Formats: sequence, structure tokens, C-alpha cells
Amino acid sequence: MLANAANAPAKTAQKPAPAADLGPLPEWDLRDLYPSIDAPQVQRDLDRADAECVAFEESYRGKLAAIAASVEPGRAFAEAVERYESIDELLGRLDSYAGLLYAGNTIDPARAKFYGDVRDRLTAASSHLLFFTLELNRVEDATLEPALADPRLARYRPWFEDIRKERPYQLEDRVEQLFHEKSVTSRAWHRLFDETLASLRFKVDGEELAIEPTLNLLQDEREARRHAAAEALAETFRANLRLFTLITNTLAKDKEITDRWRGFPDVAFARHLSNRVEPEVVEALVAAVRAAFPRLSHRYYALKAKWFGKTRLPHWDRNAPLPKVKTRTIDWAEARSTVLDAYAKFSPQMAEIAERFFAKNWIDAPVRPGKAPGAFAHPTVPSVHPYVLLNYQGKPRDVMTLAHELGHGVHQVLAAPNGALMAPTPLTLAETASVFGEMLTRSRT
Repeated sequence: MLANAANAPAKTAQKPAPAADLGPLPEWDLRDLYPSIDAPQVQRDLDRADAECVAFEESYRGKLAAIAASVEPGRAFAEAVERYESIDELLGRLDSYAGLLYAGNTIDPARAKFYGDVRDRLTAASSHLLFFTLELNRVEDATLEPALADPRLARYRPWFEDIRKERPYQLEDRVEQLFHEKSVTSRAWHRLFDETLASLRFKVDGEELAIEPTLNLLQDEREARRHAAAEALAETFRANLRLFTLITNTLAKDKEITDRWRGFPDVAFARHLSNRVEPEVVEALVAAVRAAFPRLSHRYYALKAKWFGKTRLPHWDRNAPLPKVKTRTIDWAEARSTVLDAYAKFSPQMAEIAERFFAKNWIDAPVRPGKAPGAFAHPTVPSVHPYVLLNYQGKPRDVMTLAHELGHGVHQVLAAPNGALMAPTPLTLAETASVFGEMLTRSRT
């Protein structure tokens, strides 16, 4: 059954619509990554990953300083970085397949075991690569700079600059190894949260719903349904409060230990470093947003309460459609044409790239039991293509989510020729692309 889900042919991956008439909704076809969960290619690549990581360590560990002092350091470093990038692509392909398969049904035992097993194998394999960036950061700038003049290595300069930013917070090799291996247990807490959330059921007017249909009711035009959904969410979350508290506190303590050992000055610093943005910039943004609360957010909710004939807006009305505004279900075909038309009016190339996601089954749209909630665009690896996950239910907000995630997807397609080390972007840039796609669509509707 699992293999069939992963093997669904592109032309037959359209599934019947649920109760709301959304039209056929696409499910992604993951065969561009691997044919199935038990395909021999998966085991072959896992074994190859183990072997290539060990071989890379044997070739370069403890030798980077000598390479830097050699006659042709640029050529030698370029060979090492290109080999490292090739391994990174291989690991990323395996990780993407396991992660996407798992996201399609987080409560399926076979998928969960496969995901966990693959991640364990990749963690063990990549531990042999950990030395590389640590040793590169020990090479002095004055020594490395001449090597970066070599055209073959020069294209990786932004990657070198990024890893250099981590240098002040780099620890002794054995501690880095410990943190790397312990990441398996940290991820287990994330998995516990994800699988618990996907398995929860919320009783709304006698009907048991998963989280996505329940959240969708908070946009229902009937106040009684919104209220019932909000109460169901509160009741079920309250029943699981001890577990969620334990997960949150454990992860918070895990992060505090890591931050303290690395010498990060505050709880947000690791995120700023990852986003490649100065803390002062974030603080200025936060201050500006907070200052705007009274004239934007507070004023809007006060107006909305007035439109609903209330002195204070209850929390279940925050996302309610405005009164006397007719609401309707937007089927998949209309959502697709709305986004693609908006993209095309800005750039035919942007629309052409986005169209591939629909035509080639790179989108998984239906709400299903166990499916990861929310939405994302995953770039996978440059040699393949991105995939988009949605939980589409026909609301205007769902159309905007489609436009948002396709903004990510188009960006990821365009970035792929830069290669596995150069294609990834910090969150600050990635969200610019997605919000741009969303705003293009909003301005045309």
C-alpha cells in the first residue's frame, strides 16, 4: 500500500474530491526521487552515501592546512568542495524522499519507520563530513584568499563566507561530533509533536475532525460553527497539555544548552545567524511593527467587532469572513488559473515554471488523515525539483497559500542551477519570493 502511494502514476494521481466540491485534487508523484520505499535504488544510495562519506574523510581530514599551503590551493580546494557538494546532493536526495513520504502520512508506521531509519543512516554517514567545514574555518583568511582567486573555487565564495560567519561559535571537534549525533534525539521530540498533532481528533457538533478541517471551520460564515470549532480545539489541546508542555520544555532546554555552549548572546541569536541578518535589523523591524499595532491591528479588530455588532471580538471570530459578504468555495481549477494568470501578467517565465508544478504532479493538495498540517515548498536537490504540500479546502486563504508556496517553488527552480551548496537561501530571502507570489495574486483578484 505504501509503495503504491509512492508509485502513483502522474496521469492517474488525481483523486476524487471530498464533500466540498473542489474538483480533482492532485497528489504528488515522488518517483522523480525514488521509485518506491523498497526500491533497490534507495538501499544502493544509502550504501553509497556511507562509503563516499568515509572515503571523503580519509582523503581530506587533517590535510586542509597543507592544501592551503600547496602550490595550487585553488584547484585542490575546488576538487574537495565539488566532491563535498556531490555527497551533499546524494544525502539530500535520500533525506528529501524520506521526509516527503513521511509528511504525506505521519501516522503510518511503515513511513515513520522508513523516515527514522533513513535519518539515522544519514546522521551516521554525515558525521564523517563534519570535520570539513570545521577545518576550513581554521584556515586563516589571508591564506584562503589567494585560493579563492581560482575561478573554479571562486564561484563558491558566498558559501565560504557563510561558513565563516559560524566560526566564532564553532566548538572543539569532539563536542561538535556529540551535538551532531545527539541531533537524532532532538528530532525525535519534533516527530513526537508532529505525529501527536496529526493523530488528534476534535469533536465539533458530534463529528470528529482532524486538525486541518477543524481550523478551516474558524473561517466558516456561521458563528456557531466557528465557536464550536474553537471550543473543540481548546478542549483537545487541554487534554494533551502535559505532553505538549513536556515537548516544549525539553526542546527549549536542549536549545539553551546548545546556545550556552556556543556562546550565543541571546535566545534569538542562532536564528539571526541562520537568516544572515543582523540582530539590530530584526529589533528595528519588531519595534516598527509593535508601534503600528494601535493604528493597524488594534484598529482593524475594533472595526471588525463593530461590523459583527460586538463591543469586543471573540477569538473565534478573528478569521471569520466579514458579515454580509458572500462566501463561496473555490475549486482547484479556479485556484490554479487564478494563480497562474496573476503570475503570467508579471512574467510569462514565472507562470511557465509554476505550471510545471500542476502538470507534473509536484503538488500534494488534499486533506488526508495523518498528513502533515499546514503547507510548505521543499526544494529537494538541484538535480530533481521542488515539491509543494498543501491542505486545500477551497477558501480564499487557501488560494493565497497556493500562490505563496508556488513563489517558493519558482524561486527554488531558478536557484537550482547554482548547485547543492549555493542554491539554499536564508529565510529572509526565501520568504521574499513567496510573499511576492502571494501579493501578485492578491493584486489581481
